[in-house]
Amino acid sequence: MTTKPLTFANGDQMPAMGLGTWRSEPKEVFNAVIEAINYGYRHIDCAHIYQNEKEIGEALQKAFSDKLVKREDLWITSKLWNDSHLSHDVHPALKNTLSNLQIKYLDLYLIHWPVAIKKGIDFPSTSGDFLSYQEAPLPETWEAMESLHELGLVRHIGVSNFNRNKLKEILASCKIPPEVNQVELHPYLPQHKLKEFCDQNSIFLTAYGPLGAAYRVDNKEVDLPILLEDKTLKEIANSHNATAAQVALSWGMRRGTSVIPKSVHPKRIQENFDALKIQLSENQMKVMDQLEGPHRYTPGPAWVIEGSPYKLSDLWDEHS
Repeated sequence: MTTKPLTFANGDQMPAMGLGTWRSEPKEVFNAVIEAINYGYRHIDCAHIYQNEKEIGEALQKAFSDKLVKREDLWITSKLWNDSHLSHDVHPALKNTLSNLQIKYLDLYLIHWPVAIKKGIDFPSTSGDFLSYQEAPLPETWEAMESLHELGLVRHIGVSNFNRNKLKEILASCKIPPEVNQVELHPYLPQHKLKEFCDQNSIFLTAYGPLGAAYRVDNKEVDLPILLEDKTLKEIANSHNATAAQVALSWGMRRGTSVIPKSVHPKRIQENFDALKIQLSENQMKVMDQLEGPHRYTPGPAWVIEGSPYKLSDLWDEHS
């Protein structure tokens, strides 16, 4: 393999290629995790809100019992959902995730969004479903995340969907700085400024949606071009006898970010992993840095419904 893992200050290493599990149906994700581990994946990305952690836990236990892999060989990430931002809800939320995954610790635990909603709500439908920033300040949520680290229940802590201002707020008061920020990241949304800021503050970026999100275009959620149909991307792929998806993933890893493409199809799972073998030239990297965009396929409309205390500027930097 030609791509190095991401090495943390304490020496822990997060594999650059991970398996995403968002939108993976419970009945399919079990087989996807087993297939991925068999093929060489050692990084599994999960979240409470994906509602499939129980099945992932069953797959992990099978992998361990069949001696496919040991727990310490895997990097497992999960995320704190928005209904558990209050300090007293953070630890129980993690305990639930650990129970579902049937493991004793997480390698990485992330605050899923810089948005708080009331306990027991998955997604808000009215303004009354939210907790305001004053009711659930992020520094207090972060302090509770730090306590999980101190208890040894999580090896590393970080955030997801945080812009530079929100990161600065955490950095201003934290005892343990966030080590990862998981965001939408692909050649149509290169996040140059956010990456520069994170690099300066020793925060790794993990790319979700590293292939774009064609399903959001197909579902008419967004009116954007489809990344994997990009002509330039296809030309670069042809020069490597590779797919556009493999080239997009290789670009992400070459930039020093981890990528977590989601799939439940064995052929696609293997194809994505084989992006590790591709070596893009400096010129190809520069060309891909200048593709169309920025195009954001996951703008987060649920968090800015009428009456919400949050604005898009709470989520995204104006220019990416």
